[in-house]
This record gives sequence, C-alpha cells and structure tokens, in this order.
Amino acid sequence: MLVRFLKNWTLPLAMLTGTLGYFILANVPFLAPTKPYINDLIAYITPLLIFAQLLLTFCKVENLNELKPKAWHGWLLLFQTVSCLAIAALLVCCPMDEIYREVFEGAMVCVICPTATAAAVITGKLGGSASTLTTYTLLSNLLAAVAVPLVFPLVEPHADMTFFVAFLKILSKVFPLLLFPFFLAWFLRVCMPRVHHFLLGFHDLAFYLWGGALAIVSGQTVRSLVISDAPVSVEILIALAGLIACGLQFFLGKNIGGRYNDRISGGQALGQKNTVLAIWMAYTYLNPLSSVGPGSYVLWQNLINSWQLWKKRKKEEQLPIE
Repeated sequence: MLVRFLKNWTLPLAMLTGTLGYFILANVPFLAPTKPYINDLIAYITPLLIFAQLLLTFCKVENLNELKPKAWHGWLLLFQTVSCLAIAALLVCCPMDEIYREVFEGAMVCVICPTATAAAVITGKLGGSASTLTTYTLLSNLLAAVAVPLVFPLVEPHADMTFFVAFLKILSKVFPLLLFPFFLAWFLRVCMPRVHHFLLGFHDLAFYLWGGALAIVSGQTVRSLVISDAPVSVEILIALAGLIACGLQFFLGKNIGGRYNDRISGGQALGQKNTVLAIWMAYTYLNPLSSVGPGSYVLWQNLINSWQLWKKRKKEEQLPIE
C-alpha cells in the first residue's frame, strides 16, 4: 500500500520534499554550518543520480537493432536544433533587460533538453513503441551533449573565462553524463553479463532515483525564486514560456510522428523531457532563475500525460466485452 502510494504521488511528494528541505535548511539556525557541505554534496549527487537513471534505462536495450533510427527522429532533432539556435541567436544579438532574458533562457532549456528516461514507460502505457522512444532518448542526449556546451557559453558568457574554456568545462561534465551511461550499459552486457543482469533486476529503481533528483532540483529552483529580486510577473512569464514550449512540442511531436504511423511515440519523444537534467543545466550554466522554466515544465508535461492516460482508460472502458 505504501509503495503504491509513493509511486502514484512521487511527483508532488518529491517537489514538496525539496521545497520543505530548502526552507528548513535556510531558516533553522543550527543547520547553518552545514550549508556549504550540503551545497557541495548536491553539486556531486545530482549528476550521479541522472547518470544512474540513464544507465538503468539503457541496460534495458536488448540489441542494437532495436535502436535503428526512424525518419521522424530526424525531423524532431531538427526542430530541437533549429529552435534552440533561434532562441540563442535572439539572446546573443538582441539587447534586452536581464530579467526578460531569463524568460527566453528558460524556454531554450525546455527545447534542447533530451527526452525523459521515464518516457518509454508512459509511451508503452499509451500504446506507442517503447523501442523507438528509447532510440530517440539516446539521440536527443547526443544532441544535448553537443549543443549545450556550444550554445550556453554564448548565451551566458562568464567574465572569468573564454568561450573555449567554458565550452570545454561544460563539455567535460555534460558529454560523459549523457552518453557514457549508454556505452557502460553495452560494455556490461557484453563483458560483464552477471552485473548487467543484476542491474536489470532494479527495473523500478530509475523511477525512484528520478524522484530523489527531482526533490533536489526542486529545492534549487525554490532557492532561485526566493533569492531573486525579479518581479513576480517575470517569474510567471518564465512559467508560461515553459507551458508554451511544452504544448508546442507535444503538438509537433504527435503530428510529425503521426505522418510515420508513430503518433504516440513522436509526441512523448519531443514533449516529455528530462526536467531534472534541464533544471540542473539551467541552474548550473545559465541564470539560476531560468530554472523556473523547466521547473514549471514538470507540472505541464505531467498534466498532459495524466490527461492522455485518463483518455486512454476511458476509451478502453467503452470498448465492448467479447
């Protein structure tokens, strides 16, 4: 009963835990000396949790034939690339107030962020192809591993380092985080099958790791809101940018995938994002307040997924019993 409750309410419980955790740490005096150590711990544990999620996800791939790219994969990758570059060009070439830059930065992260590791589960429940979704998860991680180090230093330059140094710094953290789990999973399958089989036994662990990482980044997002001097109207605009990005990507993904008889997988591939990774990237490499964009995306994409699952259940209930 408890496990079922936690699984059904992981999203709100994780966000609530992260929020309460931040306020407790920020307002309880005797915890003040622990803040530097907790900040250092979070900086290390968040990417480790993301890495572990991806490793467990890619361990489920049975053979490379399952990862054969589809035509609609190319169109979705093209959309992510072009839209990210367009927003980046706007930020680089068009002067604007800092508080409004955060709106576009939040939207940019929501667009370039790779597909969620849990998207294959939702896709399967909706009747889509989990294997083609897994392929796009890998491809979108590859795209983000290349695009983020190239684009983010241009959008949010650092005074203490050149573009090339910033590029290498981000590349050294993002590229291994997003791609090494796949190569490690395949290495374990070929060279250490017992370890690989052992990891397959933890088929639900990725879900709970995602919940733990979500709690951490939710606390970071709340911290960004609390310490920011931006008007509430700007924070609302950032959340609306996340809503627009979410709705647009689900719509385009479904329509493009539908042209290749893979409507459900296309919608989930482009629309359901690894928001834990997105919040971490925004908080770490852009203006921290821009993390409100992917932070709100968590809510928008889960509302859409909940509606889709409800709609499918209603449809199944109306089918005649043979």
